[in-house]
Amino acid sequence: MAEEFPLSGTWLTDRIVALSRETDFRRHAESSAFRLDGAGPYLRLHFVSVYVSDQERSMRFFVDKLGFTLVADARFASGNRWVEVAPPDGTAVLALVLPMADFHEEHLVGASGLVTFLTEDVEHTYREWSARGVHFTIPPQTPAWGGTFCRFVDPDGNSFALAGFSELTRSIDERRRSYAEKLENERRAAQELEIARQVQARLFPQIRPPLPGLDYAGVCVQARSVGGDYYDFLHFGPGRLALIVGDIAGKGIAAALLMANLQATLRSQVIGAADCLERPLARVNRLLFENTIASAYATLFFADYESATGGLLYANCGHVPGLILRAGGGVERLHSNATVLGLFADWEGELSVAHLEPGDLLVLYTDGVTECEDDCGSDFSQQRLIDAIRGHESLPASELAVAVSNDVLEFSQGRQFDDLTLIVARREG
Repeated sequence: MAEEFPLSGTWLTDRIVALSRETDFRRHAESSAFRLDGAGPYLRLHFVSVYVSDQERSMRFFVDKLGFTLVADARFASGNRWVEVAPPDGTAVLALVLPMADFHEEHLVGASGLVTFLTEDVEHTYREWSARGVHFTIPPQTPAWGGTFCRFVDPDGNSFALAGFSELTRSIDERRRSYAEKLENERRAAQELEIARQVQARLFPQIRPPLPGLDYAGVCVQARSVGGDYYDFLHFGPGRLALIVGDIAGKGIAAALLMANLQATLRSQVIGAADCLERPLARVNRLLFENTIASAYATLFFADYESATGGLLYANCGHVPGLILRAGGGVERLHSNATVLGLFADWEGELSVAHLEPGDLLVLYTDGVTECEDDCGSDFSQQRLIDAIRGHESLPASELAVAVSNDVLEFSQGRQFDDLTLIVARREG
C-alpha cells in the first residue's frame, strides 16, 4: 500500500499544513453541525474531490457564478495549491483538485462523480445561474418520482445536479418561520428585561433624606440587567436614619423579584415600628419564609443611626461584616448577630450597639465587593476594600462610593460575576 499511495509525499504534507493554518477552514468547520452527545465515534463528510484542470478558473466559477463560499485557498513552497469551496447553506465542501501525475488522475478531470445540490426553488436558481453563464445540460424538469431537477457542468465538464422537492420547501419555510419566531421572542424578552431593569432601578433610593451631621451615599453595580442586591435609606423621624444593605440568594430575574419583595416588605413593616426593630424584622422573616421557595433567602445589614449621639443600633442577619473606619486609623467589624431572612420559620437575633465619632466612616457592602476576583483568582478582599476607602476617604460620600466601586471593577478587569453594592456614611464633626 505504501508504494501505491505515497502518503508521505508533498500532497499530504501540503494538505496537513493547509488544515493547520487556514483560518477560513476552521471557521467553516466550527460553524457546522457537530454532535455533542459523544454517542459513538465521530464521523462526518470532510470534502468531495472535484478534479479540475485550472484551480483559479474553477474557483472563480463556483464563487462568482454559483455564489459559493471560499473555504480554503492555500499555496505552498512546493508549488501546490489547495482550494476548497462550499455552498452558502449546508456543510458540504468541494475540493478543487489538480490531478497528480504520480497518481495517474488526469482522466478524472471532467469525469468526477455526480454531485447533487438541494435548493428550495430550482426554477429561480436555474434562471439566476443561466444569466451568469452557467451551462445546463438538462433544464428543469419534473420526473415521475416528484420534485424538480436539472443538470449543469463546470468549465471542465464535471457534471452537477440541482434538485428541489416540495417537502424540502415546506421544511425550509417552517424553519424560517421558527427562526423568525425565535428572533421575535428574543426581541420581546430583551425588551421586557430592559423594562425590568428600569423598574428595578427605581426601587433603589431616588433621594437621600437629609440628616444633619451625616454625609452618606450608596451605589449598586449589577452583574446582569437585573440583580438581587438591595440597598435603601429609610427616614425614621427627626435625627434618625436607617441604612440597609441586602443580598438575595441567587441571580437574575428570580433574585430581582425577591429583592423587590424584600424592599416592599421591609418598608411596610419597619416604618412606624422603629422603637422595637426585632418585631418587624421577625415579621419580614416570616413573610419571606411563607411566600418563597425553600431555597430563597436574603442576608441583610440593618443599621439605625441617631445623628444627635452618633449611636448605631444594628442587626447583621447573616451578612458580611459591616465596617467602621475610625478617624484615628482603627477598624471595627460589625459581625453577624442574627439569622438570615426567609430561610427559617422563626428569626433569631438581637440588636447590637456601635458608635460613630466625628470623622468615622461606616461601610456596608455585599460580598460581590470583597469576593470579586482578578484574572489570577485572588479576591478583592476586605483588606483591599479598607485600603481603597482609606485611599479615597477625603472625597465626599457620593464620590467615595463611586471611586471604590471603580477600584473593584478595575481589579477584576471588568469581569463581574456578582452584584456589587456599597454604602458609605461619614459622621461629620
